[in-house]
This record gives sequence, C-alpha cells and structure tokens, in this order.
Amino acid sequence: MRAFTYQRAASPQEAALAAAGTDHARFIAGGTNLLDLMKIEVETPTHLIDVNGLGLDTIEATDDGGLRIGALVRNTDLAADHRVRRDYGVLTRALVAGASGQLRNKATTGGNLLQRTRCPYFQDTNMPCNKRQPGAGCAAREGASRQLAIIGASEHCIATHPSDMAVALRVLDARVETIDGQGRTRHISLADFHVLPGETPHIESVLEKGELITAVTLPAPPGGRHFYHKVRDRSSYAFALVSVALVLRADGSGRVALGGVAPKPWRDERAEAALPRGAGAVIERLLDGARPTQENRFKVTLAERTLAAVLAEAKE
Repeated sequence: MRAFTYQRAASPQEAALAAAGTDHARFIAGGTNLLDLMKIEVETPTHLIDVNGLGLDTIEATDDGGLRIGALVRNTDLAADHRVRRDYGVLTRALVAGASGQLRNKATTGGNLLQRTRCPYFQDTNMPCNKRQPGAGCAAREGASRQLAIIGASEHCIATHPSDMAVALRVLDARVETIDGQGRTRHISLADFHVLPGETPHIESVLEKGELITAVTLPAPPGGRHFYHKVRDRSSYAFALVSVALVLRADGSGRVALGGVAPKPWRDERAEAALPRGAGAVIERLLDGARPTQENRFKVTLAERTLAAVLAEAKE
C-alpha cells in the first residue's frame, strides 16, 4: 500500500478547496471502486478527502415536481425510495441490476457516476492503456474486446462506462449539481457530463480539478411504463454486455438509452422518433456509425434483440 494522507471535510466547499489545492487528491465516500483500484495501484492518490459527513444523503422534492438526490444517497436507499419506485421505476430497476446488495449498501449516487471502466487492460498495470497512462497506447484494440465499446470510442480507447444507474438517469434527463472550492455551483446535463475519449481518454467527465458532485436532480416524472433490461454473462454481479433503459408511453412514443456499448450512457433523442416502427429502426439510428471489433460486433444484434424483447414486454 502506498502512503497517503487523509482528512474529513466539514463542508462541500472545504472538500472541493482541499482537492483543488492538492495534486493527486481523491474524494472518498463508499469507496467501492476507488479502494479496489488503489489495491492494484491503478489509482495512487496522495491524499484522500472523506466526504461522508457532509449531509448530502437526502432525497427531496423540487418545486418543479421532480426530485433532488444527494450525492451521498446510497444506491440501496435510492432504489427503495417510494417516490423513485412510483415515478422513476427505470431508475430503481437499473440500481437493483447493479453489483450486489452489499455493494449497493455502500455505493453512492455521485460515486456511481464517476466509477472507472472495468476494461481489463485499464486494470492491468503491465499493459499499455491511454486512460491509465496517457500516450501509452491501447492494448484493447488488438486484444480481448468482447466487453468493450462499439460506438463513441476512438483509436485511443474503446473502454465502456460500467454504470447501470447512469443509463437510467440519462433516459430521465437528469442533471448533476456541483460545487468548487470558491463556492461556485454548476448544473450540468447528464448528456454533457461524461465525455467521449477522443485523443484524451484519461478525461472522463467535464468536472474541473477539485469540483465535487453535491446532487443529481430529476425533472418531473416522464410518465409511461418503465423498463430496464440488462444482458450479462451471469445473472448477478456482472457488468452489462448490453443494457436497455426504456420509458414508453401509451401512444408508442418514449425514450431509450443503452448501456454496455459506449464510453458513456448512449442515447440519441432523434432515434426515439422511430420507436413506433420497432426495435430495428431505433437501433439502426441509435448505433449509426458504430465501429465494433471482430469480437464484439454481436452487440449490435444483441442491442436490437434486447430492445425488441423489452418492447414486446411493454405491449403485453
């Protein structure tokens, strides 16, 4: 274990200020991802800032009929909240599909959005990885890529974002609230929060140095029926090969987002106009420009069949 210093922040602004003023500082809450990466020395922070005592663990109604979810709300509590189950069922279903009960008891809303990829080459420090070490190269492009991205990737990185929760939040038009060390706040659409790898795959979000997530907000409920279907190699404790988050209204219109196929939750609102025409038309538009590898080209068909199964379920 590499040596590091530790502090407990007394306020969100204090936490952000400490992180902004310290090289290689990391916030820690549940630690379900960070601690694992520290053990294998993918993450080597010099300073940990404990944010668990900041009071960011409540779910509150907003004036516009939505919800404000504190960044420290645990996944278990969020999935079980009666308002989430009633009005945002896709979010509950996505949360329950993720990880295990023990991890959901610790994992937080903010941390879930920021979890790192499970690409095996990112987690193996003996292999070149541009995300872990900029300029090192991408071993995944010529390696085992079955689990990796088919769209939104680049020549420098084909890793996928692992979150189930984020896919549901994307289909719900969520926004991310942040604060920096000067007390300035931002409200960032989840559509803009995660960034594609391009030539800088080590940059995964639009957060500035030291900027702390304080909450995620949901607009008024979208109505309709909610579905989250996750296809994975085993029935639990596994990341998605393909997942589909769907909100479908009685008139056939709706929203759809995919997980397991891209470096961020994948949604294109223009594709949703094709929902009344069926899964094939939606996937054709949603995955337009996909560049799968030989090992993961099956994901295109899998995405179409998974969406078709969800749409069939919705009609029953």
